[in-house]
Amino acid sequence: MNTSPLLQVRDLRVIFHTEDGDVTAVNDLNFDLHQGETLGIVGESGSGKSQTAFAMMGLLAKNGRTAGSVQFEGREILGLPEKELNRIRAEQIAMIFQDPMTSLNPYMKVGNQLAEVLMLHKGMGKSEAWAEALKMLDAVKIPEAQKRIGMYPHEFSGGMRQRVMIAMALLCRPKLLIADEPTTALDVTVQAQIMALLNELKRDFGTTIIMITHDLGVVAGICDKVLVMYAGRTMEYGSVNDIFYRPTHPYSLGLLGAMPRLDDETEELTTIPGNPPNLSRLPVGCPFQQRCQYVHDACREQAPPLQHFGDERQRACLWIPADGLPETTQHGAV
Repeated sequence: MNTSPLLQVRDLRVIFHTEDGDVTAVNDLNFDLHQGETLGIVGESGSGKSQTAFAMMGLLAKNGRTAGSVQFEGREILGLPEKELNRIRAEQIAMIFQDPMTSLNPYMKVGNQLAEVLMLHKGMGKSEAWAEALKMLDAVKIPEAQKRIGMYPHEFSGGMRQRVMIAMALLCRPKLLIADEPTTALDVTVQAQIMALLNELKRDFGTTIIMITHDLGVVAGICDKVLVMYAGRTMEYGSVNDIFYRPTHPYSLGLLGAMPRLDDETEELTTIPGNPPNLSRLPVGCPFQQRCQYVHDACREQAPPLQHFGDERQRACLWIPADGLPETTQHGAV
């Protein structure tokens, strides 16, 4: 049995050159992802979640550059030439973006857009590609797929457009699917349908998934591991049960406290005071210090090193919980 990670990220940095100087959007990220696992990357807007994905996909803005290592199936993909990246994208690694309306061509029928992917990456003829596209629309539960495949994107609802984007991403049977806030623009009912669909596809196709989201409810429903990011850095990393039931970082505690709970009778949600820092003017020491309820002098003097402990857990914090740090972790479904 092959136990090597499908994706291995080491010391990943993303730096943007701006008029005010260089800004580090992602700072020394490390994680492994094995075949069939789902990793949730969570944090507030500006924490570096999407830039992590764009760096792996080679989709950074022109003023961005990367450092470190991203290995996919043992092959370094960070900084690959565009031609080689195009062969990997769609065929091996696919991405679903936040807003399907801006990702689909409004002037092309949905069927033609799906078929184009197969013709480009798999060398299929138009009729064969069209038939395969129809099968995939059925797989993502598009009602009356035979009729809808000939429609334009504006004739679909937001939830249906997102299903089309998922179908497009899965056409070439990629080994890794990156979903960047795939449910943000959808209402709660449709969100639940999309998450159920992704769970089914994970089971049926064995797809490995990176789920980028600010919604911890989404993480609980689909993820095996969680990476908590703040100001471009890892705050905490562990299994979904670790993060939900025994968090060891004040930022993780703050995010969890801001979630509504059915078993909590209080009418107010806990909030994290203040705002995320300006990445071009980060404070000396821990980037979370100005919002942390456990801050002390040492936090203001140096950035806490990334600790590795327990079963593949990571944290960057000088505060120790009252019950200490766990020696081992328990795994299982939430």
